Amino acid sequence: MAQAQSLLVLGDSLSAGYQMPLEKSWPSLLAAKWQQSGEHQLINASISGETTQGALSRLPALLSEHQPQWVLIELGGNDGLRGFPPAVTERNLRAMITAANAANTKVILTQIRLPPNYGARYIKQFEQIYPMLATQYQLPLMPFFLDDIALRPELMMNDGIHPKAEAQPQISDTIGRFVEPLLTSTQ
Repeated sequence: MAQAQSLLVLGDSLSAGYQMPLEKSWPSLLAAKWQQSGEHQLINASISGETTQGALSRLPALLSEHQPQWVLIELGGNDGLRGFPPAVTERNLRAMITAANAANTKVILTQIRLPPNYGARYIKQFEQIYPMLATQYQLPLMPFFLDDIALRPELMMNDGIHPKAEAQPQISDTIGRFVEPLLTSTQ
């Protein structure tokens, strides 16, 4: 049997359970599933409003405290929404990947998408960061987990950015299907 792995989720409001009870968030649902089955452990270190710079400053302490085998980086949305230069987001993500690698922690990078009103040029520069880093560092790149949800108003809050509690089980299943084979394939 594969050895249980720990996954540190380093994200923003999409992973922090924005405006819902924490136990309804996708990380809590996935953690409960894993705990019930005795599979893996999920540590959620996500914070609403988190930027790549904020997470970068917190990451060394989190890696030291939890010593996870894996870290899922779901960050950059707030950088984009605030209009930060894509080069800044890229630099911070690169530094997080380097810090995780130095701690012998494997990285799963999550593709982040921005609303269309940020302009095609900016969106292209921003969104290409993720596949470029995944290729360069040979990381698994998880597709943006709201792709199937964002266009369904019944699953999204009025802001059009945050998923409702009703969407969280679907997100948990989507992320679980992507990460579980990675966690069980490595020893």
